Amino acid sequence: MYLVIVESPAKARTIKKFLGRKYKVEASMGHLIDLPKSQFGIDVEKKYRPKYITIRGKGDILKKLKSAGKSVDKVYFAADPDREGEAISWHLMRALEVDEEEPCRVEFHEITKNAVKEAFKSPRKIDKNRVDAQQARRVLDRLVGYKISPLLWKKVKKGLSAGRVQSVTIRLICDREEEIDAFIPEEYWSIGAQVTPHYKKDAFSARFWGKEKEKIKLTDEKSVSNIVEELENAIYTIKSIKRRERKRNPSPPFTTSSLQQDASRRLGFTVRKTMTVAQQLYEGIKLKKEGNVGLITYMRTDSTKISESAREEAQNYVSEQYGNNYIPPKPRVYKSKKGAQEAHEAVRPTSILRSPEAIKSELTKDQYRLYKLIWERFTASQMASAVFNVVSIDITASGYVFKATGSTVKFPGFLVLYDNQDKEEKEEQGVLPELEEGQELKLLKLDPQQHFTQPPPRYSEASLVKTLEELGIGRPSTYAPIIGTILARGYVIKEQKTLLPTELGKIVVDIMKDYFPDIIDVDFTAALEEKLDQVEVGESPWIDVVDNFYLPFQKDLQRAEKDMEKIQIQDEVSEEECEKCGRLMVYKMGRFGKFLACPGFPECRNTKPILKPTGVSCPVCPGEIVERRTRKGRTFFGCSSYPECEFISWNKPVKENCPQCQSVMVERRNKNKVTLECMDKNCGYKVSISEKKQKTK
Repeated sequence: MYLVIVESPAKARTIKKFLGRKYKVEASMGHLIDLPKSQFGIDVEKKYRPKYITIRGKGDILKKLKSAGKSVDKVYFAADPDREGEAISWHLMRALEVDEEEPCRVEFHEITKNAVKEAFKSPRKIDKNRVDAQQARRVLDRLVGYKISPLLWKKVKKGLSAGRVQSVTIRLICDREEEIDAFIPEEYWSIGAQVTPHYKKDAFSARFWGKEKEKIKLTDEKSVSNIVEELENAIYTIKSIKRRERKRNPSPPFTTSSLQQDASRRLGFTVRKTMTVAQQLYEGIKLKKEGNVGLITYMRTDSTKISESAREEAQNYVSEQYGNNYIPPKPRVYKSKKGAQEAHEAVRPTSILRSPEAIKSELTKDQYRLYKLIWERFTASQMASAVFNVVSIDITASGYVFKATGSTVKFPGFLVLYDNQDKEEKEEQGVLPELEEGQELKLLKLDPQQHFTQPPPRYSEASLVKTLEELGIGRPSTYAPIIGTILARGYVIKEQKTLLPTELGKIVVDIMKDYFPDIIDVDFTAALEEKLDQVEVGESPWIDVVDNFYLPFQKDLQRAEKDMEKIQIQDEVSEEECEKCGRLMVYKMGRFGKFLACPGFPECRNTKPILKPTGVSCPVCPGEIVERRTRKGRTFFGCSSYPECEFISWNKPVKENCPQCQSVMVERRNKNKVTLECMDKNCGYKVSISEKKQKTK
C-alpha cells in the first residue's frame, strides 16, 4: 500500500481515479508547517535558521497524515511542480520521517491519466535547491516585514506594515500617480477629409499628413483654420496607390502573466479570480464520461513551450476541423523569455479534443469562460497566419497630402478562432472602393478636431502584472498574492478597475524611499529575484543571498531607528457633526479607505462612511444617490437613506432621465467607450456619448 499526499481534496479525487486501489491519496490542505505568525522566527546569529512550527489549526491534519504514513510501504509527495510545492513536500517528508535520499517526490504538469502514471514510474528525491530558494524568499520577506513594521508603528502609526516585493509594487502605483498629477496636456489637431470617387455610398475617410515630403504637426486652431481654408475649394487627386499583403501571426499560448492579462481584459476577471478558477480546471473537473480529470496544464508558468504530443494533437485537430491550409508550413515553436522555467509548459488544455462547447454543461459559467479562452488561445497558436490585402493611398490637394488605408482579409488563418488584438489596438481600416492613380475625388466634408495629449493611464490589475513581469519583479506564483496584499492592507484601492494609492500608501513609500532605498528600488528587487533563481538551480547558496541582503539592510535599519523622527499624521477635520456628541468629525484612513470618525474616541466611538453626492435623485425614495465603497474598496452607488432604501447600482447614475421611459440612466464604461443606458431592463435604451454629442450638434 502506498500513500500519496497532495495539497487539495479536488486534486486528490482526480489522482485517486488514475492510481488504483494500492494508492491512498490524502490532501494536506496547502502548507502544514511554516514560520510562526506571532514571532520573528529567524535566528540571525545561526545563519538565519528558520523556526518552523505546525500552523495553528492544522495539527489534526498532520497527525492524520503521520498515522497514515506509518501504515503504508511508501509515501509519495505530489504537490504542485514549483518552489511552494517542493517546500510543502520537504516539510511533510521531515514530519513523516521519510529518508531524504528516498525518491519520494512525484512531479507532473497536468493531471491526466498518462501524465500521472508516467510521473509515478520515475519519482525523484526532494529538490533541496528549490526548497532553499523558497526558504530564502520566506526569510527575506520575514526580515523586511518583521524589522520595518515595528519601526513604522513606533514612528508613524500603529498597525502599519511593510513588505519586500509589495513595497516596490506600491511604489510603481505611486510613481504613476505622480506622473499623472505632474502631466501637462499639450494641444494638437487633426484634419479628416471625407471624399468620394463618384457616389456618396463610396465615400471614405482620409487623414491629413502634411506637405509632399514633410509631415506637418497641427498644434493650434489658427494654423488649422488657414489650412482648412486652402483645402475647402481644392482639387483632390489620387497621387499613388500601393497594394501589398500583410501577415498577422497568432500569439503564443498563455503564460501565467498573459493569462491574467487576457482574462482581465476579455472576461473582466481579477487576477485572484483568474488563478482560483484556473486552479479548479487544473486540479480536476468531474465529467460525465471521464470522471474527474484535469482540463488544463499547470497554470503557474512563465514558459511558452509545449510538448510535441500536444502540438501533433493540435495540428490533427486543426486539419480535421478547418483543413490543411490552416496548418502553418512549419510547426510553431515560441521562444520563452530569458530565465523562464523550461521544465514547465505553457498553460494549455490537457487535450484539445475536449472542446469548450462539448463540456460546457459540466462547467460553471466562470470555468467555461476561462477554459474557452485557454483552449482557443492554444489552438490558434498552432494555426496558420492571417493574410490581409492592404491598400494605401496618397491624396494631394493644394500641395497638401492626405493618407487613407484599407484592408480586407485574404485568408483568415487563426482569426477564425481567436483574435489576438483588442478593439482599440486594431487599425481603423475599412474597405476602400475601386480607385485609380490620377483619379479626382469629390470633397464631401472636412473635419478639423482639437485633441489634447493624455497622461499615462493608471494601472489596472492586468497592466500592473504586465509591468511586474517586464521589470522582473515577482514570479508567476506571486502576482496574485502581491496585488491581494496591497489591497488588503489599504495602501491601494480599486476605482473603476484601476489602482490608486491611498494616503497611507504614499506615506509608507516616502518613508521607504528615505530610509530603505534598496528595498523600494525596482532594479534591486529584480536583481534579488534573479539571485533566488540562481539558488533554485544550485548556482548560489541561499545563506549567501540572504547575508548579502541583510548586512546593508541592517545598517539602513539602524540609521532609520536613530534618525527617523516621529511623523504626526494630523487628522483632517470635516464639516460633518457627530450626531452623538456634537464634535466635528475627522477623516480617518482605514483598511478599506477613508471614513469619518468622532475625535472623541474612546469616549465616543461613532464612525460613518464618506458619502460623495452625485446630484441625482433616488428613483425609489426622496433621497439622493451617493457614491459608496464596499469593504474591498470597490465603488458603487446607493441611496443616502440606506438602510431604509436599498437602491444600488454598480454604474454611475446621471442626472438625465431616459428619453423613452423617464427611468434613471447610468454611465457604463467599457474600455474607451462610454455609453448611457437605462436601468430599466425592459426599456433597453442605450446611446454612446459620442452619438449623443453628434445628435446634440
